[in-house]
Amino acid sequence: MSTQLPLALSMGVLTFVLIVIWGGPFVEILRRLRVGKQIRVELMESHQLKAGTPTMGGLLIVFPVVLIVVLANFVAVLRGSSVTGLSILLPLFVLVGFSLLGAYDDWQGIRRSRGNRPRGEGIKGRWKMLAQILLATIAMLIISQYGGGFQFANQMLLPLINIPIALPPLLFIPMGVFLIVGFSNAFNLTDGLDGLAGIITASAFLAYGIIAFLQGQIFLVQFSFILVGACFAFLWYNAQPAQMFMGDTGSLALGAALATIAIMTGQWLLLPIIAIVPVAEALSVMLQVVYYKRTKGQRLFRMAPLHHHFELGGWSQTQVVQRFWLVGLLAAILGVSLALL
Repeated sequence: MSTQLPLALSMGVLTFVLIVIWGGPFVEILRRLRVGKQIRVELMESHQLKAGTPTMGGLLIVFPVVLIVVLANFVAVLRGSSVTGLSILLPLFVLVGFSLLGAYDDWQGIRRSRGNRPRGEGIKGRWKMLAQILLATIAMLIISQYGGGFQFANQMLLPLINIPIALPPLLFIPMGVFLIVGFSNAFNLTDGLDGLAGIITASAFLAYGIIAFLQGQIFLVQFSFILVGACFAFLWYNAQPAQMFMGDTGSLALGAALATIAIMTGQWLLLPIIAIVPVAEALSVMLQVVYYKRTKGQRLFRMAPLHHHFELGGWSQTQVVQRFWLVGLLAAILGVSLALL
């Protein structure tokens, strides 16, 4: 264990350097392909100026992460003798699966925006949700049925006392599916301001990387820290003013992968704390919809998701991102401390 943490940290740094190097050409490729973002017409003028900025930037995260994870664990994957070693393939499967779904949704929105649909809507919401549920169910079935390689299969740890509670698969699987799908969409809603989703995601993966290290799950540590490096590198190009946006390609994948890691560490009750900002963003949307329908047109927030509410309240984009990140970072620290107790 003495050399495994420095190795995992080094892999995160390597990921950051590699993505920053090839990020510039990648942005230029997206521009030449005219992979431009469509902006909601009701948003402020500062957002309208971003129309046409390249989207699908999540590919900048996913491709290098897949390459580095596979190469770093090539020997373990080839041997196939250790299910624990191969367990890194599960969050990788979730990351790639949700990224492909998000990329297809992004591409459909771009393609349709060039036709007669000015808002460039992607695939229908119900089909998108069904695909998310299917991918999450496959992941949870693997965790539940091949429990020998997953330390906390069919279990959850209670915060403060860290006692594993056994759950029947009929309860464990649906709860896991709900978490994966829910946080995939929550992180998607968070991706609305320059730099916001990337920095919140990096903080959350860092927290779960530390938790996985304390449990001795070095493969999850590597995966988490590689994603931290990838998110920081993405921020190099997404900091205001953004050169590209993450899109569903990245946000859906990162939220789902984080929830998968939380389930594999058994500390998924801490996920709403560690990822408190995406939770707040998702709740603001749900509350806004319910309140709007109940009051027949009145709004609970100035605009949802929550970051737009504060924007319309007078905060600059930089203030929103920095303050949300401070909350997210403190929540991540709190989550790690609860896992230590």
